[in-house]
Amino acid sequence: MNRSTLLELLASVERGSLSVEQACERLAHLPFEDIGHARIDHHRALRSGLPEVIYAAGKSPEQTAEIFSRMAAAGSDVLATRADEPTAAAVLASVPTAVYHSQARAIALRQSPASTTGGHIAVVCAGTSDLMSAEEAAVTAELFGARVTRLYDVGVAGLHRLLSVRDQLNGVHAVIVCAGMEGALPSVVGGLVGVPVIAVPTSVGYGASFQGTAALLGMLNSCSPNVTVVNIDNGFGAAYTATLIARAAAR
Repeated sequence: MNRSTLLELLASVERGSLSVEQACERLAHLPFEDIGHARIDHHRALRSGLPEVIYAAGKSPEQTAEIFSRMAAAGSDVLATRADEPTAAAVLASVPTAVYHSQARAIALRQSPASTTGGHIAVVCAGTSDLMSAEEAAVTAELFGARVTRLYDVGVAGLHRLLSVRDQLNGVHAVIVCAGMEGALPSVVGGLVGVPVIAVPTSVGYGASFQGTAALLGMLNSCSPNVTVVNIDNGFGAAYTATLIARAAAR
């Protein structure tokens, strides 16, 4: 339950269209709802401004679908990350209005009005192989109300590609940069913009990249002081933080 949903609930009681008993039944699910295999944090958006997100990896399709439908019934925007095709099928059977973004491996449901104060984020990636993390970041930020500009396949192996889209980096409140191999792109972007850059090392590269560890260490050692780093392939975490930054800046 987000802030606007709670305010509408209280307004319904004030208008008399919802009884106190009915309101109490709805509020009984706060701060969480215990469904046996999960305790759903319906109160998360009231505390942090953003709803709880379902991490679908390791859960059965049925478990993810039940959590998703319970959150949808509470009126929240809902996001499930790392969802495969069987999980998406189970969720969509339960909540047909949800959308599966296969490249991002994310299932999204928007129920709140579109935000005009969510800020502006650029999501940049070095190559097509980094799209999974980049799209996870973009889909997450968009569901959370940010305006997203996607700038893909602009890695340092062809630096002119990045320079050709430099103007599109002007005016954003935060930049997410996804890159594998040696992870050089965030440092370059950090030198071009005056906003926070959140670097996402991806598990892309040949043997010595060690499934993204080389990119992670390179990004942690960036000489651009506006660059900070999340975990390997963690587009979701980058988007969560970037959304909070952009929202605050847009205010």
